[in-house]
Amino acid sequence: MIRKSVCIALFLLSAVSVSGFGQDDDIFGISSKAKNPKSESGIGNAYRNVLEMFSLEFSTGAAYQQMGTTFYSEFPNRYPISKFQNLESSSFSLSDTLSLRGGDWVLPVVNGGVRINLFNLLTIGGGFGREWGNLAPMRGNDHEFKFEGATYQISKTYGTVGLVLFDAKRRQSILKWQYRKYSTNNLYMQSELKQRARANYPWRFILEGEFGNMKLTKAYDPALDLPGAPYTPRLAVSEDPYFGASLRMEYDFSEYAKVFLKGGGELRKFTFASSDFSEFQNIEQMVYGLQAGFAMKIPGTKRCKIPGCGVVMKHMHNGVEYRGSSVFRFQNRKVGQWY
Repeated sequence: MIRKSVCIALFLLSAVSVSGFGQDDDIFGISSKAKNPKSESGIGNAYRNVLEMFSLEFSTGAAYQQMGTTFYSEFPNRYPISKFQNLESSSFSLSDTLSLRGGDWVLPVVNGGVRINLFNLLTIGGGFGREWGNLAPMRGNDHEFKFEGATYQISKTYGTVGLVLFDAKRRQSILKWQYRKYSTNNLYMQSELKQRARANYPWRFILEGEFGNMKLTKAYDPALDLPGAPYTPRLAVSEDPYFGASLRMEYDFSEYAKVFLKGGGELRKFTFASSDFSEFQNIEQMVYGLQAGFAMKIPGTKRCKIPGCGVVMKHMHNGVEYRGSSVFRFQNRKVGQWY
Protein backbone atom coordinates (compact mmCIF):
# COMPACT_ATOMS: atom_id res chain seq x y z
CA MET A 1 0.00 0.00 0.00
CA ILE A 2 2.81 2.38 0.91
CA ARG A 3 4.70 1.47 -2.26
CA LYS A 4 1.56 2.16 -4.34
CA SER A 5 1.10 5.58 -2.71
CA VAL A 6 4.73 6.50 -3.35
CA CYS A 7 4.38 5.55 -7.04
CA ILE A 8 1.25 7.69 -7.39
CA ALA A 9 2.97 10.65 -5.72
CA LEU A 10 6.01 10.37 -8.00
CA PHE A 11 3.74 10.18 -11.06
CA LEU A 12 1.82 13.30 -10.06
CA LEU A 13 5.06 15.18 -9.34
CA SER A 14 6.48 14.31 -12.74
CA ALA A 15 3.23 15.32 -14.44
CA VAL A 16 3.24 18.70 -12.71
CA SER A 17 6.88 19.31 -13.65
CA VAL A 18 6.24 18.35 -17.29
CA SER A 19 3.17 20.58 -17.37
CA GLY A 20 5.13 23.50 -15.97
CA PHE A 21 7.90 22.98 -18.50
CA GLY A 22 5.39 22.93 -21.32
CA GLN A 23 3.95 26.24 -20.25
CA ASP A 24 7.18 28.16 -19.65
CA ASP A 25 9.66 26.60 -22.06
CA ASP A 26 9.73 24.89 -25.41
CA ILE A 27 11.83 21.83 -26.24
CA PHE A 28 14.83 24.04 -27.06
CA GLY A 29 14.86 25.68 -23.61
CA ILE A 30 13.56 29.10 -24.69
CA SER A 31 11.63 30.67 -21.83
CA SER A 32 8.49 32.70 -22.50
CA LYS A 33 8.60 34.27 -19.03
CA ALA A 34 12.00 35.96 -19.05
CA LYS A 35 14.57 37.12 -21.57
CA ASN A 36 17.34 34.66 -22.29
CA PRO A 37 20.97 35.76 -22.40
CA LYS A 38 21.94 36.94 -25.89
CA SER A 39 25.66 37.20 -25.13
CA GLU A 40 28.30 35.50 -23.03
CA SER A 41 28.86 38.63 -20.92
CA GLY A 42 26.43 40.70 -18.88
CA ILE A 43 27.43 43.94 -20.63
CA GLY A 44 27.01 42.35 -24.04
CA ASN A 45 23.62 40.97 -23.07
CA ALA A 46 22.41 44.39 -21.87
CA TYR A 47 23.73 46.00 -25.06
CA ARG A 48 21.87 43.50 -27.27
CA ASN A 49 18.62 43.87 -25.32
CA VAL A 50 18.77 47.65 -25.80
CA LEU A 51 19.78 47.28 -29.45
CA GLU A 52 16.71 45.18 -30.14
CA MET A 53 14.46 48.10 -29.12
CA PHE A 54 15.59 50.13 -32.16
CA SER A 55 14.31 49.84 -35.71
CA LEU A 56 15.29 51.59 -38.93
CA GLU A 57 12.64 52.61 -41.44
CA PHE A 58 12.18 54.16 -44.85
CA SER A 59 8.98 55.42 -46.44
CA THR A 60 7.81 57.24 -49.54
CA GLY A 61 4.50 58.56 -50.77
CA ALA A 62 2.56 61.58 -51.94
CA ALA A 63 0.49 64.37 -50.45
CA TYR A 64 -1.86 67.18 -51.32
CA GLN A 65 -1.09 70.60 -49.88
CA GLN A 66 -3.39 73.56 -49.38
CA MET A 67 -1.98 77.04 -48.75
CA GLY A 68 -4.03 79.96 -47.52
CA THR A 69 -3.70 83.47 -46.15
CA THR A 70 -5.78 86.43 -45.09
CA PHE A 71 -4.14 89.11 -47.22
CA TYR A 72 -4.05 92.76 -46.25
CA SER A 73 -1.42 95.37 -47.02
CA GLU A 74 -1.22 99.10 -47.40
CA PHE A 75 1.09 98.48 -50.34
CA PRO A 76 -0.49 95.61 -52.31
CA ASN A 77 1.47 96.52 -55.43
CA ARG A 78 4.57 95.12 -53.71
CA TYR A 79 3.10 91.59 -53.90
CA PRO A 80 2.38 89.36 -56.93
CA ILE A 81 -1.39 89.76 -56.58
CA SER A 82 -3.86 90.88 -59.23
CA LYS A 83 -7.40 90.53 -60.50
CA PHE A 84 -8.24 86.96 -61.56
CA GLN A 85 -9.25 86.70 -65.23
CA ASN A 86 -9.61 90.50 -65.37
CA LEU A 87 -13.00 90.47 -63.68
CA GLU A 88 -13.93 94.15 -63.48
CA SER A 89 -17.27 93.58 -61.73
CA SER A 90 -15.73 92.51 -58.43
CA SER A 91 -16.80 94.49 -55.38
CA PHE A 92 -13.44 93.75 -53.73
CA SER A 93 -10.25 95.73 -54.19
CA LEU A 94 -6.65 95.28 -53.11
CA SER A 95 -7.24 97.66 -50.24
CA ASP A 96 -9.69 95.15 -48.69
CA THR A 97 -8.86 92.08 -46.61
CA LEU A 98 -8.80 89.13 -49.01
CA SER A 99 -9.16 85.45 -48.13
CA LEU A 100 -6.96 83.51 -50.55
CA ARG A 101 -6.65 79.74 -50.90
CA GLY A 102 -4.83 77.36 -53.25
CA GLY A 103 -3.66 73.77 -53.44
CA ASP A 104 -1.51 71.39 -55.43
CA TRP A 105 0.29 68.05 -55.22
CA VAL A 106 3.44 67.16 -53.31
CA LEU A 107 5.29 64.33 -55.03
CA PRO A 108 7.38 62.55 -54.00
CA VAL A 109 7.70 62.61 -50.20
CA VAL A 110 10.64 60.62 -48.81
CA ASN A 111 11.38 59.94 -45.12
CA GLY A 112 13.99 57.91 -43.26
CA GLY A 113 14.47 57.53 -39.55
CA VAL A 114 14.83 55.46 -36.42
CA ARG A 115 12.17 54.33 -33.95
CA ILE A 116 12.21 52.91 -30.41
CA ASN A 117 9.54 50.56 -29.08
CA LEU A 118 8.78 51.06 -25.38
CA PHE A 119 7.02 48.01 -23.90
CA ASN A 120 4.66 47.69 -26.92
CA LEU A 121 2.80 50.67 -25.49
CA LEU A 122 4.62 53.75 -26.82
CA THR A 123 6.95 54.47 -29.71
CA ILE A 124 9.34 57.39 -30.02
CA GLY A 125 11.52 58.23 -32.96
CA GLY A 126 12.93 60.80 -35.32
CA GLY A 127 14.30 61.21 -38.78
CA PHE A 128 14.93 63.28 -41.86
CA GLY A 129 12.64 63.92 -44.82
CA ARG A 130 12.56 65.57 -48.24
CA GLU A 131 9.62 66.61 -50.38
CA TRP A 132 9.07 68.19 -53.78
CA GLY A 133 5.89 70.20 -54.17
CA ASN A 134 4.02 72.38 -56.63
CA LEU A 135 2.80 75.90 -55.88
CA ALA A 136 -0.50 76.79 -57.48
CA PRO A 137 -1.74 80.39 -57.21
CA MET A 138 -3.89 81.23 -54.19
CA ARG A 139 -7.25 82.61 -55.29
CA GLY A 140 -10.23 84.28 -53.67
CA ASN A 141 -12.54 87.28 -54.00
CA ASP A 142 -11.77 87.47 -57.74
CA HIS A 143 -8.05 87.91 -57.06
CA GLU A 144 -5.08 85.60 -57.30
CA PHE A 145 -1.71 85.50 -55.58
CA LYS A 146 0.98 83.99 -57.83
CA PHE A 147 4.16 82.57 -56.34
CA GLU A 148 7.50 83.14 -58.05
CA GLY A 149 8.14 79.72 -59.54
CA ALA A 150 5.83 76.73 -59.70
CA THR A 151 7.77 74.33 -57.46
CA TYR A 152 9.54 74.17 -54.12
CA GLN A 153 11.72 71.73 -52.20
CA ILE A 154 11.73 71.25 -48.44
CA SER A 155 13.95 69.26 -46.10
CA LYS A 156 12.78 68.55 -42.57
CA THR A 157 13.98 67.00 -39.35
CA TYR A 158 11.26 65.58 -37.16
CA GLY A 159 10.42 63.65 -34.02
CA THR A 160 7.50 61.30 -33.43
CA VAL A 161 5.57 59.97 -30.44
CA GLY A 162 3.12 57.11 -30.95
CA LEU A 163 0.49 55.37 -28.85
CA VAL A 164 -0.20 51.70 -29.70
CA LEU A 165 -3.97 51.40 -30.04
CA PHE A 166 -4.24 47.74 -31.01
CA ASP A 167 -1.85 44.80 -31.43
CA ALA A 168 -1.51 41.11 -30.59
CA LYS A 169 -1.50 41.64 -26.80
CA ARG A 170 -4.60 43.81 -26.87
CA ARG A 171 -6.27 41.26 -29.09
CA GLN A 172 -5.52 38.61 -26.45
CA SER A 173 -7.12 40.82 -23.78
CA ILE A 174 -10.26 41.19 -25.91
CA LEU A 175 -10.42 37.43 -26.47
CA LYS A 176 -10.17 36.77 -22.72
CA TRP A 177 -12.99 39.24 -22.14
CA GLN A 178 -15.14 37.53 -24.81
CA TYR A 179 -14.58 34.09 -23.23
CA ARG A 180 -15.23 35.28 -19.67
CA LYS A 181 -18.75 33.77 -19.75
CA TYR A 182 -17.34 30.22 -20.04
CA SER A 183 -16.35 28.32 -16.94
CA THR A 184 -12.71 27.51 -16.36
CA ASN A 185 -13.85 23.88 -16.17
CA ASN A 186 -15.09 24.01 -19.76
CA LEU A 187 -11.97 22.45 -21.24
CA TYR A 188 -13.17 22.72 -24.84
CA MET A 189 -13.76 26.48 -24.73
CA GLN A 190 -10.62 27.13 -22.71
CA SER A 191 -8.61 25.18 -25.27
CA GLU A 192 -10.21 27.21 -28.07
CA LEU A 193 -9.32 30.42 -26.25
CA LYS A 194 -5.67 29.38 -25.90
CA GLN A 195 -5.42 28.41 -29.56
CA ARG A 196 -6.89 31.72 -30.72
CA ALA A 197 -4.78 33.75 -28.28
CA ARG A 198 -1.56 32.01 -29.36
CA ALA A 199 -2.29 32.43 -33.08
CA ASN A 200 0.01 34.83 -34.89
CA TYR A 201 -1.57 38.28 -35.23
CA PRO A 202 0.65 40.46 -37.44
CA TRP A 203 -1.31 43.75 -37.35
CA ARG A 204 -0.58 46.82 -35.26
CA PHE A 205 -2.35 50.20 -35.21
CA ILE A 206 -0.61 53.30 -33.83
CA LEU A 207 -1.85 56.85 -33.32
CA GLU A 208 1.17 59.04 -33.98
CA GLY A 209 2.06 62.69 -33.44
CA GLU A 210 4.86 64.44 -35.32
CA PHE A 211 6.70 67.70 -34.79
CA GLY A 212 9.81 69.23 -36.31
CA ASN A 213 11.49 72.00 -38.24
CA MET A 214 11.64 72.63 -41.98
CA LYS A 215 14.07 74.29 -44.35
CA LEU A 216 13.26 75.59 -47.80
CA THR A 217 16.10 74.19 -49.90
CA LYS A 218 14.93 75.54 -53.26
CA ALA A 219 12.95 78.66 -54.11
CA TYR A 220 13.00 79.86 -57.70
CA ASP A 221 12.26 83.39 -58.91
CA PRO A 222 12.25 83.73 -62.72
CA ALA A 223 12.56 87.53 -62.43
CA LEU A 224 16.03 87.08 -60.95
CA ASP A 225 17.29 84.46 -63.38
CA LEU A 226 20.37 86.50 -64.28
CA PRO A 227 24.05 85.52 -64.04
CA GLY A 228 25.44 86.65 -60.73
CA ALA A 229 22.14 88.16 -59.55
CA PRO A 230 21.69 87.90 -55.77
CA TYR A 231 18.52 86.17 -54.64
CA THR A 232 16.79 86.18 -51.27
CA PRO A 233 13.68 83.95 -51.26
CA ARG A 234 10.48 85.86 -50.60
CA LEU A 235 8.75 82.63 -49.57
CA ALA A 236 10.29 81.38 -46.33
CA VAL A 237 9.54 78.77 -43.69
CA SER A 238 8.43 80.07 -40.31
CA GLU A 239 10.80 79.58 -37.39
CA ASP A 240 7.96 77.95 -35.44
CA PRO A 241 7.90 74.13 -35.52
CA TYR A 242 5.26 72.30 -37.53
CA PHE A 243 2.89 69.71 -36.08
CA GLY A 244 1.13 66.69 -37.51
CA ALA A 245 -1.00 63.69 -36.59
CA SER A 246 -1.46 60.38 -38.39
CA LEU A 247 -2.72 56.83 -38.10
CA ARG A 248 -0.08 54.17 -38.76
CA MET A 249 -0.98 50.59 -39.70
CA GLU A 250 1.80 47.97 -39.52
CA TYR A 251 2.01 44.39 -40.75
CA ASP A 252 4.73 42.08 -39.37
CA PHE A 253 6.45 39.82 -41.86
CA SER A 254 8.59 38.47 -39.05
CA GLU A 255 9.71 39.37 -35.57
CA TYR A 256 12.08 41.91 -37.14
CA ALA A 257 10.72 43.01 -40.54
CA LYS A 258 7.46 44.83 -41.23
CA VAL A 259 5.74 47.09 -43.72
CA PHE A 260 3.48 49.98 -42.81
CA LEU A 261 0.96 52.42 -44.25
CA LYS A 262 0.67 55.87 -42.73
CA GLY A 263 -1.88 58.60 -43.43
CA GLY A 264 -2.48 61.94 -41.78
CA GLY A 265 -2.06 65.69 -41.90
CA GLU A 266 0.49 68.37 -41.00
CA LEU A 267 0.01 72.04 -40.17
CA ARG A 268 2.85 74.34 -41.28
CA LYS A 269 3.52 78.07 -41.39
CA PHE A 270 5.29 80.20 -44.02
CA THR A 271 5.96 83.87 -44.60
CA PHE A 272 6.01 85.82 -47.86
CA ALA A 273 7.91 89.11 -48.06
CA SER A 274 6.99 92.17 -50.06
CA SER A 275 9.25 93.13 -52.95
CA ASP A 276 11.24 95.53 -50.75
CA PHE A 277 11.14 93.17 -47.70
CA SER A 278 9.50 95.92 -45.64
CA GLU A 279 6.61 93.67 -44.50
CA PHE A 280 5.48 90.05 -44.54
CA GLN A 281 2.31 88.06 -45.07
CA ASN A 282 1.69 84.94 -42.97
CA ILE A 283 0.72 81.83 -44.94
CA GLU A 284 -0.56 78.55 -43.50
CA GLN A 285 -0.12 75.22 -45.26
CA MET A 286 -2.11 72.07 -44.55
CA VAL A 287 -0.64 68.85 -45.96
CA TYR A 288 -2.68 65.63 -46.31
CA GLY A 289 -0.35 62.73 -47.03
CA LEU A 290 -0.23 58.97 -47.49
CA GLN A 291 3.02 57.01 -47.20
CA ALA A 292 4.06 53.37 -47.50
CA GLY A 293 7.26 52.12 -45.93
CA PHE A 294 9.45 49.30 -44.67
CA ALA A 295 10.94 48.96 -41.18
CA MET A 296 13.60 46.61 -39.85
CA LYS A 297 14.21 46.02 -36.15
CA ILE A 298 17.88 45.58 -35.31
CA PRO A 299 18.28 41.93 -34.24
CA GLY A 300 19.71 41.47 -30.77
CA THR A 301 19.90 37.68 -31.07
CA LYS A 302 22.92 36.47 -33.02
CA ARG A 303 22.58 34.06 -35.95
CA CYS A 304 23.65 30.52 -35.11
CA LYS A 305 26.84 29.54 -36.96
CA ILE A 306 27.56 26.22 -35.28
CA PRO A 307 28.27 23.56 -37.97
CA GLY A 308 25.66 20.86 -38.19
CA CYS A 309 23.02 22.73 -36.18
CA GLY A 310 19.86 22.59 -38.26
CA VAL A 311 17.48 24.26 -35.80
CA VAL A 312 15.66 27.13 -37.46
CA MET A 313 13.88 28.29 -34.30
CA LYS A 314 15.49 30.30 -31.53
CA HIS A 315 17.52 27.88 -29.43
CA MET A 316 20.29 27.71 -26.83
CA HIS A 317 24.00 26.89 -27.01
CA ASN A 318 25.96 27.00 -23.76
CA GLY A 319 23.28 29.11 -22.12
CA VAL A 320 23.17 31.75 -24.91
CA GLU A 321 20.19 32.32 -27.21
CA TYR A 322 20.69 32.07 -30.98
CA ARG A 323 18.38 32.30 -33.97
CA GLY A 324 18.54 29.80 -36.80
CA SER A 325 16.74 31.55 -39.62
CA SER A 326 16.58 34.82 -41.50
CA VAL A 327 15.32 38.07 -39.99
CA PHE A 328 12.57 37.96 -42.64
CA ARG A 329 11.00 34.87 -41.06
CA PHE A 330 9.27 34.45 -37.73
CA GLN A 331 11.79 33.48 -35.07
CA ASN A 332 9.92 32.78 -31.83
CA ARG A 333 7.94 29.65 -32.69
CA LYS A 334 6.56 27.39 -29.98
CA VAL A 335 5.46 24.42 -32.10
CA GLY A 336 7.37 22.95 -35.02
CA GLN A 337 9.85 24.56 -37.41
CA TRP A 338 9.07 26.46 -40.62
CA TYR A 339 11.41 25.91 -43.54
